[in-house]
Amino acid sequence: MKRESGYNTKQKEKLLEYLIENKDKHVNVQTISAYMASEGISLGTATIYRRLDKLVEQGIVRKYVIDGKTGACYQYIDEDGDCSTHFHLKCVKCEKLIHIDCGHLKGISSHIAEHHGFIVDSSKTVFYGICAECAGVDSE
Repeated sequence: MKRESGYNTKQKEKLLEYLIENKDKHVNVQTISAYMASEGISLGTATIYRRLDKLVEQGIVRKYVIDGKTGACYQYIDEDGDCSTHFHLKCVKCEKLIHIDCGHLKGISSHIAEHHGFIVDSSKTVFYGICAECAGVDSE
Protein backbone atom coordinates (compact mmCIF):
# COMPACT_ATOMS: atom_id res chain seq x y z
CA MET A 1 0.00 0.00 0.00
CA LYS A 2 1.43 3.34 -1.08
CA ARG A 3 1.76 5.83 1.73
CA GLU A 4 0.65 9.39 1.22
CA SER A 5 2.42 12.34 2.67
CA GLY A 6 0.60 15.18 4.30
CA TYR A 7 -1.66 16.00 7.15
CA ASN A 8 -4.02 13.41 8.65
CA THR A 9 -2.13 10.40 7.32
CA LYS A 10 -3.12 8.41 10.42
CA GLN A 11 -6.80 9.16 9.78
CA LYS A 12 -6.44 8.14 6.13
CA GLU A 13 -4.76 4.89 7.13
CA LYS A 14 -7.45 4.17 9.73
CA LEU A 15 -10.15 4.77 7.10
CA LEU A 16 -8.49 2.37 4.68
CA GLU A 17 -8.01 -0.21 7.46
CA TYR A 18 -11.72 0.04 8.28
CA LEU A 19 -12.67 -0.46 4.62
CA ILE A 20 -10.37 -3.49 4.33
CA GLU A 21 -11.73 -5.03 7.54
CA ASN A 22 -15.27 -4.54 6.22
CA LYS A 23 -14.63 -5.53 2.60
CA ASP A 24 -17.52 -7.99 2.73
CA LYS A 25 -19.95 -5.12 3.40
CA HIS A 26 -21.22 -2.02 1.68
CA VAL A 27 -20.56 0.78 4.17
CA ASN A 28 -21.78 4.36 4.07
CA VAL A 29 -20.24 7.60 5.31
CA GLN A 30 -22.43 7.64 8.44
CA THR A 31 -21.21 4.15 9.43
CA ILE A 32 -17.60 5.13 8.81
CA SER A 33 -18.01 8.38 10.75
CA ALA A 34 -19.55 6.56 13.73
CA TYR A 35 -16.70 4.03 13.73
CA MET A 36 -14.05 6.75 13.59
CA ALA A 37 -15.72 8.60 16.48
CA SER A 38 -15.84 5.36 18.51
CA GLU A 39 -12.08 5.01 17.91
CA GLY A 40 -11.47 8.59 19.10
CA ILE A 41 -10.49 9.77 15.62
CA SER A 42 -11.76 13.17 14.58
CA LEU A 43 -12.68 12.93 10.91
CA GLY A 44 -15.50 15.05 9.49
CA THR A 45 -17.97 13.68 6.95
CA ALA A 46 -16.75 16.08 4.24
CA THR A 47 -13.22 14.74 4.72
CA ILE A 48 -14.50 11.15 4.59
CA TYR A 49 -16.35 11.88 1.33
CA ARG A 50 -13.24 13.48 -0.19
CA ARG A 51 -11.02 10.59 0.86
CA LEU A 52 -13.50 8.01 -0.45
CA ASP A 53 -13.70 9.84 -3.78
CA LYS A 54 -9.89 9.64 -4.06
CA LEU A 55 -9.93 5.93 -3.24
CA VAL A 56 -12.61 5.39 -5.89
CA GLU A 57 -10.51 7.31 -8.45
CA GLN A 58 -7.50 5.15 -7.55
CA GLY A 59 -9.52 1.96 -8.05
CA ILE A 60 -9.11 0.90 -4.42
CA VAL A 61 -12.75 1.34 -3.45
CA ARG A 62 -15.97 0.77 -5.39
CA LYS A 63 -18.86 3.22 -5.03
CA TYR A 64 -22.48 2.08 -5.23
CA VAL A 65 -25.25 4.59 -5.78
CA ILE A 66 -28.64 2.95 -5.47
CA ASP A 67 -30.81 5.98 -6.17
CA GLY A 68 -30.69 9.75 -5.90
CA LYS A 69 -32.35 9.75 -2.49
CA THR A 70 -30.06 7.60 -0.35
CA GLY A 71 -26.36 8.06 0.25
CA ALA A 72 -23.79 6.05 -1.62
CA CYS A 73 -22.25 2.89 -0.24
CA TYR A 74 -18.59 1.96 -0.58
CA GLN A 75 -16.66 -1.28 -0.68
CA TYR A 76 -12.96 -2.05 -0.63
CA ILE A 77 -11.86 -3.94 -3.74
CA ASP A 78 -9.83 -6.97 -2.71
CA GLU A 79 -7.24 -8.85 -4.77
CA ASP A 80 -9.91 -10.50 -6.93
CA GLY A 81 -11.24 -7.06 -7.71
CA ASP A 82 -13.78 -7.97 -10.36
CA CYS A 83 -17.39 -7.53 -9.33
CA SER A 84 -18.63 -7.04 -12.87
CA THR A 85 -19.26 -10.71 -13.56
CA HIS A 86 -21.34 -11.65 -10.55
CA PHE A 87 -24.25 -10.51 -8.45
CA HIS A 88 -24.41 -9.47 -4.81
CA LEU A 89 -26.67 -10.49 -1.95
CA LYS A 90 -26.86 -8.12 1.02
CA CYS A 91 -28.23 -9.16 4.39
CA VAL A 92 -30.41 -6.43 5.88
CA LYS A 93 -29.75 -7.76 9.39
CA CYS A 94 -25.97 -8.19 9.62
CA GLU A 95 -25.11 -6.18 6.48
CA LYS A 96 -22.94 -9.00 5.12
CA LEU A 97 -22.31 -8.71 1.39
CA ILE A 98 -22.16 -12.00 -0.49
CA HIS A 99 -20.63 -12.22 -3.95
CA ILE A 100 -22.44 -14.88 -5.94
CA ASP A 101 -21.69 -16.49 -9.28
CA CYS A 102 -24.86 -18.28 -10.26
CA GLY A 103 -25.90 -19.63 -13.63
CA HIS A 104 -29.55 -18.96 -12.84
CA LEU A 105 -28.90 -15.26 -12.23
CA LYS A 106 -26.81 -15.02 -15.39
CA GLY A 107 -29.78 -16.59 -17.15
CA ILE A 108 -32.00 -13.84 -15.81
CA SER A 109 -29.57 -11.24 -17.18
CA SER A 110 -29.61 -12.95 -20.55
CA HIS A 111 -33.41 -13.11 -20.52
CA ILE A 112 -33.70 -9.42 -19.66
CA ALA A 113 -31.28 -8.48 -22.44
CA GLU A 114 -32.87 -10.73 -25.03
CA HIS A 115 -36.54 -10.16 -24.26
CA HIS A 116 -36.57 -6.67 -22.77
CA GLY A 117 -33.64 -4.96 -24.47
CA PHE A 118 -31.98 -4.02 -21.21
CA ILE A 119 -28.41 -4.81 -20.20
CA VAL A 120 -28.07 -5.46 -16.47
CA ASP A 121 -24.89 -4.19 -14.79
CA SER A 122 -24.28 -7.05 -12.35
CA SER A 123 -21.56 -5.06 -10.56
CA LYS A 124 -24.32 -2.73 -9.35
CA THR A 125 -27.01 -5.33 -8.86
CA VAL A 126 -27.71 -6.12 -5.24
CA PHE A 127 -30.47 -8.39 -3.93
CA TYR A 128 -31.53 -7.50 -0.39
CA GLY A 129 -32.78 -10.08 2.09
CA ILE A 130 -31.67 -12.13 5.07
CA CYS A 131 -28.63 -14.40 4.94
CA ALA A 132 -28.83 -18.04 6.02
CA GLU A 133 -26.90 -17.34 9.22
CA CYS A 134 -29.27 -14.57 10.35
CA ALA A 135 -32.29 -16.62 9.28
CA GLY A 136 -30.96 -19.60 11.23
CA VAL A 137 -31.02 -21.98 8.27
CA ASP A 138 -28.33 -24.05 6.61
CA SER A 139 -27.06 -22.71 3.30
CA GLU A 140 -25.96 -24.99 0.49
